[in-house]
Amino acid sequence: MKYVSTRGDAPALDFEGATLAGLASDGGLYVPETWPRFTADEIAAMAGLPYAELAQRVMQPFVGDCLTPDRLGELTQQAYGRFAHAAVTPLRQLDERQWLLELFHGPTLAFKDVALQLLGLLFEEFLSRRDDHLTIVGATSGDTGSAAIDAVAGRDRIDIFMLHPDGRVSDVQRRQMTTVLAPNVHNIAIDGSFDDAQATVKRMFNDHAVTARFGIAAVNSINWARLMAQVVYYFAAALQLGAPARKVAFAVPTGNFGDVFAGHVAAQMGLPIERLIVATNINDILHRALSSGDYSAGTVTPTAAPSMDIQVSSNFERLLFDAAGRDAALVKAQMATFESTRALQLTNAQRAAIGTRFASARADAAEMVAAQQWAFARTGEVIDPHTAIALHAARAADDLPADVPVVTLATAHPAKFGDAVEAAIGQRPVLPARMGDLFAREERYDRMPGDYAALRDYVTTRATPRSG
Repeated sequence: MKYVSTRGDAPALDFEGATLAGLASDGGLYVPETWPRFTADEIAAMAGLPYAELAQRVMQPFVGDCLTPDRLGELTQQAYGRFAHAAVTPLRQLDERQWLLELFHGPTLAFKDVALQLLGLLFEEFLSRRDDHLTIVGATSGDTGSAAIDAVAGRDRIDIFMLHPDGRVSDVQRRQMTTVLAPNVHNIAIDGSFDDAQATVKRMFNDHAVTARFGIAAVNSINWARLMAQVVYYFAAALQLGAPARKVAFAVPTGNFGDVFAGHVAAQMGLPIERLIVATNINDILHRALSSGDYSAGTVTPTAAPSMDIQVSSNFERLLFDAAGRDAALVKAQMATFESTRALQLTNAQRAAIGTRFASARADAAEMVAAQQWAFARTGEVIDPHTAIALHAARAADDLPADVPVVTLATAHPAKFGDAVEAAIGQRPVLPARMGDLFAREERYDRMPGDYAALRDYVTTRATPRSG
């Protein structure tokens, strides 16, 4: 399996190369050269597999000969052995049609663990082969940072520098990052929004003076390997609900577009997905793009769902590429326009292609709270703000065929957003016992202006240069 850039000017890489590179050298994102596809019989044969075995089966076509099936299986067993639920991503039924897919049973209580526990192991595997060192530089709107730090803390061949927008993540999210005191972990709170942090990180990937000295890598969902691991839980949920004989719809709380794009990948692989519902909060660039073709960035408005407070969704570029018939020249021109004007218009062909599988919905603060209250009053389920936005979208999708179940991706444990949950339902969620001393732990992090030169100097004076 080879990987190509959405902008067409970077060399094709194998899975190992794409994993270690993260962002393509032309500024694009890596995608498989072709989508592997399972037959209905092959999908049916996956029913009932333990999660780690299912993960190996789904991901093997993307890995190619970079990892044998046995070695990939060993890594998936190791990655998912740390999860608090034996099913890893269990389903819970809300009513006759609505379901929750709980993705928060990993060590940092968020869906990012599903991918990043594996990605940390892949990094270690590939770096050992090359006798090399990696410098991870990432931006987080809350959950990616803690999951990535947990996955690589203490690893000898990796330094990690994680930026978060100062004051715009929850206390639990911040402490899950800043209380990890391993010497290879560096937390940075920057002035500005997540988009500002992400733009600064992307600039470092394109700074050749830095990348020549350091093996700069990504853990954000711009890294293909992370997105690949998220494809698995779409298969897990759909199989439990009757796939491939029965279609399933998914509602996904969406910020950087990686999680919902993983659903698109699952569909490209043959999983019968009736619809992918992109759920946004009032920072609704994706809802506007999908409903009217207008992908134009506004000002980020802070909300109670901070992981969705985004106006630049990096992974949307992957969908634009697929929807354009993989026309890299068109996507390169569109992204150049967006980077200079903060706006682009989807072509009619892109809108038509996207509309065959995707829908979107927007939830304001009142609608988010109403979804939390409905779940609690009707089923006793306590859900976080991000999950509530997706549940609002799921319940509003009244044009789906009657026999299609709707799965809402529950992306974070409600205790990560205790204040918002308590305000909505009058009950404060409790952190799991394994996280109980979080607020007693020492914090360590640095504050920094949203300035690229400051970040560059901070990283280059602390990171370990690459071996080669």
